[in-house]
Amino acid sequence: MSIIKQKIRTIFKKKNNSKVNFIICGTQKGGTTALDFYLRAHVEVCMAIKKEVHYFDKDSNFGNKKDTYDKYHKNFTPSLKHKIIGEATPIYMYWKNSIERIRKYNPMMKLIIILRDPTHRAYSHWNMETDKKKEKRSFHDSIKSEISVLENGFYGNERIISYVERGFYSIQIKRIFEYFDQNQVFVIQNEALRNNPLEVLNDLSFFLSISPFENIEHKEVHTRQYKRDMNSVDSELLKNLYHDDICDLEKLLGWNLSGWKN
Repeated sequence: MSIIKQKIRTIFKKKNNSKVNFIICGTQKGGTTALDFYLRAHVEVCMAIKKEVHYFDKDSNFGNKKDTYDKYHKNFTPSLKHKIIGEATPIYMYWKNSIERIRKYNPMMKLIIILRDPTHRAYSHWNMETDKKKEKRSFHDSIKSEISVLENGFYGNERIISYVERGFYSIQIKRIFEYFDQNQVFVIQNEALRNNPLEVLNDLSFFLSISPFENIEHKEVHTRQYKRDMNSVDSELLKNLYHDDICDLEKLLGWNLSGWKN
C-alpha cells in the first residue's frame, strides 16, 4: 500500500468511522455548483477534490467483490481540522440504484437536495447539452421525444436525454425516503439559496452539525446564458405535465410551489 493511500485511510478512520458523511445528491441544474462553492469555503468541511465524483452512479464500481471503497475515498483529502466530509454529485438523486448504494455505504449519510422549478430546470439542462454539442435537436423536439418514451414509466438511467424525467421530484424524493429517514434529508428551494444564501447556509450548518457560516462570497446560482428564451408552447406543455407531481411535492415537503405551477 502506498504512503498516500495509508495516510488517507488513517484520516478516514479518525473521521466518522471511515465514512463520507454527507452528499449533495441533486438536482442537476438546481444550484449544486453554488452550494459546493459555499461548503468548500467552510473551515470545518472537507469536500471532494472535484465536484461530481460519480461513484455511486457507475455500475462498474459495484460487483460481486466486497467493496472497500478505497477508490471512492481517493477523492477526498481530509485533515484533522475537518469535522465532516462530503461531495456533490447531483445525478445520484435521479440515477437508478445510486440511493440504495449510498445507504449500503453509510446508513447514517446526510443527503442534501436543491430543487428548482422543473420547467426551467429542463430548459437549462437542454441548453447545457446543446452547448456541449451532445444535443442537436430543438428543445421542443427533444422533450416531445422524451415524453413519448416516459409514457411507459419512470426509468432513472439516462444521463443526457432526461430533461423531462429529472423534473419529477416527488417520485425521486419518495424513493430516497424508502432508504433514509426524513431527518437525514435536507431540501433547499433554489430561489431561497439564490435570494437568501446566508440564511439557507446557516440552516444547513445546523443540519450538518458544523459552526454557522459568517460572511460569504456570493455565488451566482445560474450563470449560463441562453441564446433564446423558452417559448410559451413548450413552457405550457411542461407545466401541465409537472402539475400533479408538484402538488405531490407540496404535500411531501410542506412547501407552497404555486410559482412553479403558473
